[in-house]
Amino acid sequence: MVRQRARIRFSKQGDLRLIGHRDLVRALERLFRRAGLRLEMSQGFHPKPRMSFPSALALGIEGRREVMELELAEPLGADELLARLSARAMAGLQFPSAEILAPGAKKARLRSAAYEVPVPAARQAEAAAQAERLMAGSTGPVQRPGGGPAIDVRPFLEALGIEDGVLRMRLRAGPQRSAGPRDVLAALGLADLEQQGEVMARTDVELAP
Repeated sequence: MVRQRARIRFSKQGDLRLIGHRDLVRALERLFRRAGLRLEMSQGFHPKPRMSFPSALALGIEGRREVMELELAEPLGADELLARLSARAMAGLQFPSAEILAPGAKKARLRSAAYEVPVPAARQAEAAAQAERLMAGSTGPVQRPGGGPAIDVRPFLEALGIEDGVLRMRLRAGPQRSAGPRDVLAALGLADLEQQGEVMARTDVELAP
């Protein structure tokens, strides 16, 4: 039996940002069938292709360098895998790179993720000042909608600032509870940006060594 694991970088942009993670998984399963890929399946009454994501992308956020892993049931090179996927991909979904993992390679784990969102010109100065204060401080508690305990975003922030009218941040992954990019927007008083039509993007998913 041939069992190969492949790690694939993909982007999810445009209208595809409006589908959730579960819908994305179902769309990918259909894509695999159209591409003629033979994948290892899970056990049980409802077998599913063996694939995993180190971090699910939140609804409404574009992903420009996402990661997924597949377990193949046939010997296949990275170039052939990419060619099959790209030939059948729907609009907004692209596959820039893939690698066949060595036997015994560790499963992908998230170390950090980078995000960006445009900020209107009239709000950039105040947003930059708020970002500077947040990075200079030791805490940044944010109360999430719906109640519950506040989350401190500061320990998770590796970088934060505005450049060329775009707010950019890098968030470290936590072992359990982590801050998200929308928590940071709330801490900066920018929680309404997406409601105003600005599109947030996750620009990089960095994996742990």
